[in-house]
Amino acid sequence: MLHVLAALYSYLISKKCFSIFWSTVVSAWYDSAVTEFIPWSLPVQIRTCPLVALALALFAFAPAPAQIYVSPTGNDANPGTLSKPIQTLDHARALARTAQQKKHTGDLHIWLAGGTYRLSEPLLLTADDSGTEASRILYAAMPGQHPIVSGGLQVKGWKLIDASRNLWSAPAPEQVTNVRQLYIDGVRASRTRGRLPIKLTETPTGYTASDATISAWKNPADMELVYTGGNGVWSEPSVGLGSWTEPRCPIAAIGGATITMQQPCWDNSTQRVMLPSGARTANLVGPKSVGKQPTYIENAFELLGTPGQFYFDRTAHVIYYTPRHGENLRTADVELPFLQKLIDGQGTASAPIHDIAFSGIQFSYAAWLGASGPDGFSEIQAGYQVTGPDGYSKQGLCKLVPDGACPYGAWTKEPGNVAIAFAHNISFTRDAFVHLGAAGLDLGDGAQHCTVEGSVFTDISGNGVQLGGVDAPLAPIAEQTGDNRIDNNLFENVGAEFRGGIGIVVGYAQRTSIDHNQLDHTPYATISIGWGGWPDKIQQAGQANYSNHNVIANNLIHNFMQVLSDGGGIYTQGRTGKTLDDGERVAGNVIYNQYSTGHAIYTDNGSSMITVDGNVIFHTNHDNWGSRHRDFYDGLDGKDSDPLTIENNYWQQGDRDSSKGNVTESNNRLINALTEAPATLIQAAGLRPQYRDITKLTFSKPSAPEAPNRVAAWAGDGYALVTWCPSVFSGTSPVTTYTVTASTGAHATISSDDLWKMTYIKVPGLTNGAPVTFTVTAGNAVGTSPQSLPAIAVTPGNADKQLPQAPAGVSVDPGAGGKVSIHFQLPPTEQPENLASPVIAYVIKVEPSGRKVTFTGRNVTALEGKHATFNVVDGLTPGTAYTFSVSAVNTNGEGTPTVIGPITLP
Repeated sequence: MLHVLAALYSYLISKKCFSIFWSTVVSAWYDSAVTEFIPWSLPVQIRTCPLVALALALFAFAPAPAQIYVSPTGNDANPGTLSKPIQTLDHARALARTAQQKKHTGDLHIWLAGGTYRLSEPLLLTADDSGTEASRILYAAMPGQHPIVSGGLQVKGWKLIDASRNLWSAPAPEQVTNVRQLYIDGVRASRTRGRLPIKLTETPTGYTASDATISAWKNPADMELVYTGGNGVWSEPSVGLGSWTEPRCPIAAIGGATITMQQPCWDNSTQRVMLPSGARTANLVGPKSVGKQPTYIENAFELLGTPGQFYFDRTAHVIYYTPRHGENLRTADVELPFLQKLIDGQGTASAPIHDIAFSGIQFSYAAWLGASGPDGFSEIQAGYQVTGPDGYSKQGLCKLVPDGACPYGAWTKEPGNVAIAFAHNISFTRDAFVHLGAAGLDLGDGAQHCTVEGSVFTDISGNGVQLGGVDAPLAPIAEQTGDNRIDNNLFENVGAEFRGGIGIVVGYAQRTSIDHNQLDHTPYATISIGWGGWPDKIQQAGQANYSNHNVIANNLIHNFMQVLSDGGGIYTQGRTGKTLDDGERVAGNVIYNQYSTGHAIYTDNGSSMITVDGNVIFHTNHDNWGSRHRDFYDGLDGKDSDPLTIENNYWQQGDRDSSKGNVTESNNRLINALTEAPATLIQAAGLRPQYRDITKLTFSKPSAPEAPNRVAAWAGDGYALVTWCPSVFSGTSPVTTYTVTASTGAHATISSDDLWKMTYIKVPGLTNGAPVTFTVTAGNAVGTSPQSLPAIAVTPGNADKQLPQAPAGVSVDPGAGGKVSIHFQLPPTEQPENLASPVIAYVIKVEPSGRKVTFTGRNVTALEGKHATFNVVDGLTPGTAYTFSVSAVNTNGEGTPTVIGPITLP
């Protein structure tokens, strides 16, 4: 049959009948998947080109590929043809089930025309909605079309109610019970937020306030206290459940000066059970409590007035909003996410969902209201939370506490707005996960042979992609997560609401490929893989698991860790294989521009069997590859380290070649600029050429940046030094400038490039003895962001004139080509919690040349605790002996140096 058709096709072209052949025969044949095709209904065409009759006869006996056409303007009473499309995805799913039972060739295409498909409930998929290996079910955009699958509701009827504050209101759609996200022409608004106007004292049930100010505020049960993990920023208090977290708990009630917090969130965030020794929490991850003072309060009516912020009055069922410059609420598309899932794939281990593909589809406007409920968001790490009434004392603690729930570390995962459990051969290709309130895509436990490729993940409240989980580390083979690919995707501005969000989060998995992705502009880490290694802190083996043969390669990672700290570009936790040969491989990645403290490639607790090979690392903070951990696996006593191989990398760290305690470092080379690494490595990292067009996609109207984060200040004699974390979401064009404004009206401006070089700015013209606060705005080609939250007030005055002490922990590692890596720590009395005057630079003097090199940047101003940082001095002469002195600089000048040498360069 196929030979006959091919011959006929060639003949028709030679007789110039092809246009008739295509328009009448082929299109009708495609439509025949759903409607009966009557070949004798085309008498005019047959007379025009008689051989068409023969083609029709042949096609009548040829099995046709199935096609189902869907359009937002279609009708589910239609047959689902190109000319008569259906309207809903639910009906398309039903037709697909029927079509799968009929005889057809190839894949079953469900073609989506452009436009918005507003779901009234999630698209539910079960094993019955699966395709086969020979006949997959493809949900795909029609060529050149842009379909949007939306869980949102439009908000209309806006009215100006307070011109002095430019405050508008509109009735919320009747289906809505609560609101955490709102979008104006595709630009995310935020709930109202501000510093608390009172001081708080912690109690077993909440707080006692310094006065009753906020007891008069409207709807206290809608307010939320947020605790941003500390990252060594001058006067910014260190709170949270670790510097890598941003937990939040709702308020239950306020009566006078008594604030009662919502349970179980409060106990789970303040009463985490301790080990019998009292040395650390039994979860082994972070502190017992969020700390004494929240960073800010969110979702209060009284804080309205900042452009880009909204408040939902649940009692009155009204939304209030202050527009940003250029927004017109009478004409804007205002979207309120309503559904909490767009696709709900309910596979099981015995009946997985399989052989389904999604291509060219945008998934948008889905919510997640869990953080507004009794559990709040009591974060552990990477969006995992402690939940339930006994979560703090039992959940995931296994044998470390009496009656602990096993397995160890099985805390609650953040849900996905597109979520499929036990998925086999599912693919997402050139899709977009945008404007979402939970994790973007969750391929849960049992995901096998799935692919995520060429897709965009941006403006997502939590994690981008979640693969597998942490609740079944020893699952049977049929239930394991394995053989999945996450390749050639773009991740930007994930963690837009929950700042501990990460681009790609993988739990226990095997044979995973994370390759050629681009991940940038994230508040915390970008790739996290593995779990359960923390017990090495108490000289026990980490959680046994089946992870092996995972590869993280050729990814381009930059501008990360922009809010939280103690993470990395690539973060690994726990055991990754039984040997180095079957363990994790991290190779060919290019990682640069890390803002807060952490590691470029972070081998954290219990990380074992990892090879870090041929990566390029530049302008990061401390320890490019993390650290050694003692090996307690397989009954070992911890005398040696977990096996790691670190080789052939280009970096500034400069560790000398060594092989001891199961850790091998070899052939790593110093660079002092990205251009000093091989061009082939730089060019090969990130999206492959055929996918680079996805970086040009936009999903909103032109917009200014979001407000900068974490503004902090230190006051001197008539001036202040101000530092902050840059805007994660830069708007629709890069941030070019930042402007600091004092409460006195004084101001100063710095370019974005200079912020990355200096990380602070001096604001002069202040009055001694008068407290002052500072806010920061960011600007791009479109406009200026809203103001940041104000820094905690400081008071200028006659500052301590003491110079810094000598830096601690100074060492020099010589490399090839006349380069050395110089490591140093803060002077002993200059820890962030005890600053007389902050260290703003380090000066390295080289003798006998007399050369002087000054280092500034985030690895200076945000250096915390006993962490060491490093920089490279180049241009030296091999074979020459040098002496190096390192001194810290504060606002009073250069302090006492620490001297190292002489050291002869190789």
